[in-house]
Amino acid sequence: MKFKSYKYLPLQLSLLIILCLSSCESNFKEVQKSNFAEFTPSGEADSINMRYTDSGRIKSILISPKMLDYATVEFPFTEFPKGVKVTMFDTNGKKTFITSKYAVTFKNTDLIDLQGNVKISNETGQLFETEQLYFDQKNEWFFTEKRYKFTDAKGVSYGEGVDFSKDLKIINSQKISGEIQNNN
Repeated sequence: MKFKSYKYLPLQLSLLIILCLSSCESNFKEVQKSNFAEFTPSGEADSINMRYTDSGRIKSILISPKMLDYATVEFPFTEFPKGVKVTMFDTNGKKTFITSKYAVTFKNTDLIDLQGNVKISNETGQLFETEQLYFDQKNEWFFTEKRYKFTDAKGVSYGEGVDFSKDLKIINSQKISGEIQNNN
């Protein structure tokens, strides 16, 4: 008597396919991991206090508890994951103060992205507050599309979308509301 295994063929094929798929799954996960690029900083610093000078004058001072430098990635950037405190000086020595909970500067574009409880104030008592703000270092200009609050001696205004000079002398608002004194 000959034993025919044709009736067990579907069962055998099913087991073979399951074995192949389960062994390929671990290889597939390894392939996925190899395609995942993880950023690792090329430089790291704690408790930094940097001074930027130009022609013998201090232009700005940056203080941060942590700096991560990603200089070797395709689009280099420097990250300040624990925030920054910046003091900027104009040509007359007047100060503008900037704080945020997080910051990243993009090296090829000269843009700084400030995020989380961003505040800019100056010696005249003006205060600008928002959740995200960009600074164009080349043009020394701030801008955001986010909601903001601006306080000065004339009153308080609120808005959404604004750009302004680093000393808060020129302000271009998109949508604004609030009460401001008119001295005319």
